[in-house]
Amino acid sequence: MTNGTEIERVYPREFQIDDKAVTLRLMTPGDRDGMLAFARKLPPDDLLFLRMDITQPEAIDEWVSNLKAGRTHTVLAIVDGAIEGYATVHHNNVLWTRHMGEIRVLVSSQYRQHGLGKRLVDEVFVMARALGLQKLTVQMTPDQKGARATFEHLGFHAEALLADYVVDHNGKTRDLLIMSIDKSGFLDVEHLAAAATA
Repeated sequence: MTNGTEIERVYPREFQIDDKAVTLRLMTPGDRDGMLAFARKLPPDDLLFLRMDITQPEAIDEWVSNLKAGRTHTVLAIVDGAIEGYATVHHNNVLWTRHMGEIRVLVSSQYRQHGLGKRLVDEVFVMARALGLQKLTVQMTPDQKGARATFEHLGFHAEALLADYVVDHNGKTRDLLIMSIDKSGFLDVEHLAAAATA
């Protein structure tokens, strides 16, 4: 990682989902095309709620730029050579919110309900610890009930609801729900123990 910070992890890491081998590793600029391929096979409903359209090369280029600048750290889940999920923590050391990070997690339809999302979030928790972050947030619309339930289970709580704050890809305004977890939550022994077995 940049800024002299090391991730407290050795990658790649492997585990099994059913009969499939899953490899977790850090995203690099060389994953640009693989991320585009992942995004373009997502269901339309998934794309509806993303803050940027990652099916477009310009969006992935910005992502790669943030990776190079150390503002974004992303762990990928690879199955049979293809990206099947990711988790990322985004932060900026020069802002007055430098103690905070925003996480984003997305898993392909095929690998949902198999614990892959939880594994990826655990990896992000370890990244957050390595970065010295004190608080993590996640943003979603209230329509995303499954995502909200998942993050509540992980210890996040609703912190703010902003009316008509975002516009989806269909031009419709939607409320934005911000959930957060503080340092004591993502340094929780149970989360770290689960991550250690990944």
